[in-house]
Amino acid sequence: MTIKVIIVDDQAMVRAGFAALLAAQPDIDVVGDAADGKQGVDVSRRTHPDVVLMDVRMPEMDGLEAARQLLSPPPGVTHRPKVLMLTTFDVDDYVYEALRAGASGFLLKDAPPADLISAVRVVAAGEALLAPSVTRRLIADFAKQRPAPRKGGPALRLNGLTPRETEVLELIARGLSNQEIAAELVLAEQTVKTHIGRVLAKLDLRDRAQAVIFAYESGLVAPGGR
Repeated sequence: MTIKVIIVDDQAMVRAGFAALLAAQPDIDVVGDAADGKQGVDVSRRTHPDVVLMDVRMPEMDGLEAARQLLSPPPGVTHRPKVLMLTTFDVDDYVYEALRAGASGFLLKDAPPADLISAVRVVAAGEALLAPSVTRRLIADFAKQRPAPRKGGPALRLNGLTPRETEVLELIARGLSNQEIAAELVLAEQTVKTHIGRVLAKLDLRDRAQAVIFAYESGLVAPGGR
């Protein structure tokens, strides 16, 4: 199946470079691009991409607001693409809010070309891009900035999980892949996928990215450990 992608970035050379790289892949079709978040929302609504590569800082409308509009569309708009945020270390403060808005993950703009191609495929397949070590460090940094978890709310929702599902959620929040979780818990990878599906369903979460945010906000996971 061909993955339809649009690229939203205010730098023309970045858009052109990413477009050339992705269009060369047999399973990826670049169907549009935009120079700011507002244009990005418009292009996405016209072209219905599977994945939107979204820069964070742009004129007119930044990537955060554009992601919110794409992932929480108004009544009558049913298309919701996966959003992969493009970031650099100097905009780390935005990434936590991007994940809260529903973005499926983020990638450093200077990542190797192979990482970009892989990221598009991972996100298109419905996985959150949360495995790389840099992402683990960033999420821990964001968590340090959040208020202490409140009693009740998210914490109470943890009661609906089995002990095994709670373990799986904790490991997701620490940035482990399905394969790593399987090794940690001595389970088959397919069993891990089943547990993850149940966790998302019970907690009414969209994907792994939201699961990470939930785990921190509920107090299940704190930076550096439980």
